[in-house]
Amino acid sequence: MEFLFADWLGTPAWFWLAFLALVAALTAFDLGILHKEDREMGIGESLKLTGFYIGIALLFGGWVWYAKGDTAGMQYFTGFFIEKALSIDNVFVISLIFTFFAIPAKYQYRALLWGIMAVIVLRGLMIAGGAALVQEAYWVLYIFAAFLVFTGIKMFFTSDHDPDIGNNPAVRWISRHMRVTKELHDQHFFVKVPDEKTGKMVHAATPLFLALVVINLADLVFAVDSVPAIFAITTDTFIVYTSNIMAILGLRALYFALAAMIDRFTYLKYALAAVLVFIGSKIFVTDFVLGGDKFPPVLSLGVTFALIAGGVVFSLWKTRKQEPAVLK
Repeated sequence: MEFLFADWLGTPAWFWLAFLALVAALTAFDLGILHKEDREMGIGESLKLTGFYIGIALLFGGWVWYAKGDTAGMQYFTGFFIEKALSIDNVFVISLIFTFFAIPAKYQYRALLWGIMAVIVLRGLMIAGGAALVQEAYWVLYIFAAFLVFTGIKMFFTSDHDPDIGNNPAVRWISRHMRVTKELHDQHFFVKVPDEKTGKMVHAATPLFLALVVINLADLVFAVDSVPAIFAITTDTFIVYTSNIMAILGLRALYFALAAMIDRFTYLKYALAAVLVFIGSKIFVTDFVLGGDKFPPVLSLGVTFALIAGGVVFSLWKTRKQEPAVLK
């Protein structure tokens, strides 16, 4: 039993195991009970499920606050709010991917679920790599911080454009090296189809699998912003990973709640840009202005929450007369 109390990346092993057990239980409950059969999720149901996941994330944050102290608790909530806000941009890209591959709404949830399971692993690898870099060379944080400031400023002055999914390198590579059916086969990622030349049954990928691959690649692009942002808040690997994953877990439910009204969050982009500039600048202010004294976590949490909430409220107010889109 000693290993349960062994230190692993600054946190007892039992804390990590408890978190992973929670993630596994939520995923099993979601896939095995709530969505055992493929069906279209309504906005009302998705809002309730989103509220459930946010509630679980807040309760977990309360546990972190109690077990690791108020500083760790505030850092967790700051990271969670940033990742949750950034995921709204992710929803827009996911919607474009599903539209491009003509994926019906009733199959989208399963693709999102398997995509998020892959994200849990990929984010873990990215965060582990980032933590190792920061531990070996603290100056890497300055690179993260400068990147966040640059990205935030760039977001202020660049216009959005739709990604060219058809020319995605992964899509082209899979299309050249694997058999891909032209039509969907229900919820299946792979099926057996007759070979055009021999007539023998062979395995082939479906458009749903292509959508899954592109969604995961899109998340890696988004992680380039979100992972450095949370490292700029704290270098505690446990806080970085758990705040990231708890925000991502509810993404599939959030998608169905927001996909039909994503155009109403036009001005959230500028709030997120301000958050990235603030978080990145905080590193330089802490080390070169405050002389290494800690930036007040409560101030960091308050500013982050105020900017994100302000962006959401302002966007909804400015677009209040806009008709919502129809999710297909």
